[in-house]
Amino acid sequence: MKFFYTDKPEEPNIWAEEDLPFFVETGLEQHKEPISGKIYVMYHGTTVRTAESILQHGFSQSEDGILGQGIYVSRDIEKAKRVPFDKQHLHVVLKVRVNVGRSKKIDRWGHPLQKTWHDHGGYDSAWILPDSGVIESRSEEH
Repeated sequence: MKFFYTDKPEEPNIWAEEDLPFFVETGLEQHKEPISGKIYVMYHGTTVRTAESILQHGFSQSEDGILGQGIYVSRDIEKAKRVPFDKQHLHVVLKVRVNVGRSKKIDRWGHPLQKTWHDHGGYDSAWILPDSGVIESRSEEH
């Protein structure tokens, strides 16, 4: 994982492998559907305290959210910088590599699998299309 402190413009270089000449970072372009089993760079916004816990113990799934239980990441670092919404705590953005596995597209509010995708069809992840009406920010969510 790589930390981006949202109050510092420079990005720390803590992954030596990224300096190797053959390294290619794979991001997921907006509006592009994730390819099953592919690993993408994504971002997770959180508080410093929670980031420290993630580094020590790993991620914990949220009990609920717009896509139900899970770990929420975004392909958009600007969106991740806005999370958590509580501005009283110093927050960071974790840069993570995510194997999306088999992914379910949620393309409208009230989709029948919006919160239960993980219980049906062998899905490993779900994502929300921007401009689908599911998220007010009109951004994507994974």
